[in-house]
Amino acid sequence: MSEILRMAIVGTGSKAVEYARSWLQMPGVSIAAAADIDGAARDRFGKLCVQTGHAKPKFFDSIQSLLLNCSHELDAVYVSTPHAFHAECAIAVVSDGLDLLLEKPMVIAVDEAQELIDARERSNSTVVIAYQGSLSPLVRDTRERAASGEFGELLSISGSIWENWAEQYSGQWKQKPEISGGGFMFDTGAHMMNTVSLLAGSDFDRVSAYMNSRGRLVDVVSVVAGRLKGGALVTFNAIGEAPFDYASLILLYFTNATVRIDAWGRWRDIISPDGAVDHDEAEIVDNPLLAFMAIREGRMQNHSSVEHGMRLAKLWDAIKTSAASGGDPVSISDA
Repeated sequence: MSEILRMAIVGTGSKAVEYARSWLQMPGVSIAAAADIDGAARDRFGKLCVQTGHAKPKFFDSIQSLLLNCSHELDAVYVSTPHAFHAECAIAVVSDGLDLLLEKPMVIAVDEAQELIDARERSNSTVVIAYQGSLSPLVRDTRERAASGEFGELLSISGSIWENWAEQYSGQWKQKPEISGGGFMFDTGAHMMNTVSLLAGSDFDRVSAYMNSRGRLVDVVSVVAGRLKGGALVTFNAIGEAPFDYASLILLYFTNATVRIDAWGRWRDIISPDGAVDHDEAEIVDNPLLAFMAIREGRMQNHSSVEHGMRLAKLWDAIKTSAASGGDPVSISDA
């Protein structure tokens, strides 16, 4: 493994630019190539590189051209395209034997998740999905303590997440179902579903879902009730038309404790039976590349794997199926 991580970025939009501001300052990282179908996005990204004292990466208009010309010069690829293109890009990267940092959500359907898992099995590439919750030390600590039985038996989980999403992303690709794969529940709400699924440590067994588009082409407000295979009950409440920025609250009810935590793992309260509250906060460094490098080098366990991505893909398929049938319960195996 080389001392310098030679990277390519596929999708040079706002999220990639946000992350690259930090990555270009990291001495162990080189952004060697980038691809985007939008020439203006490529130009903006190139200017950012120059402004921070770096040479422009090699630019391409497709991931296929990038891999054809540069695969042998790379160690890893970060994919930050609209959701519907995640699977195609991710499978191409992994099939070339490269490691992959993939924006959330991993894919938009179960069959895509299986194709990616199969490709990873053939190449043995490292694949990490860029969920802040999965990479948060507080979420990881909570998961390990819950799994050890410290909090007792898990009875129920209640998750809520809200954001001024409908207005903020009006007219953008996130509200175009053909490339977004869903609305607020699948976008910002994916953070909630991911953290709940990780902390529960169990697949879902059955869900019932209702969605309201609020006059848009995708869901804006969603409510989901479900049951885990372990028997615990779960509710999700996603509100994409809140009159302020974004926030979340996840409540986990155990027989010996109650845990409050946010979807991104920024803070946590553990409430004991006597009412005492153990409060923790963690600075969330919005730089998933640090965790990706630690996982790649074997210094950190991968809690944001393709297998966990499959769990979420199954859940999302069941939620869509139930909502489309007016809330009829759907078993995960039937979705």
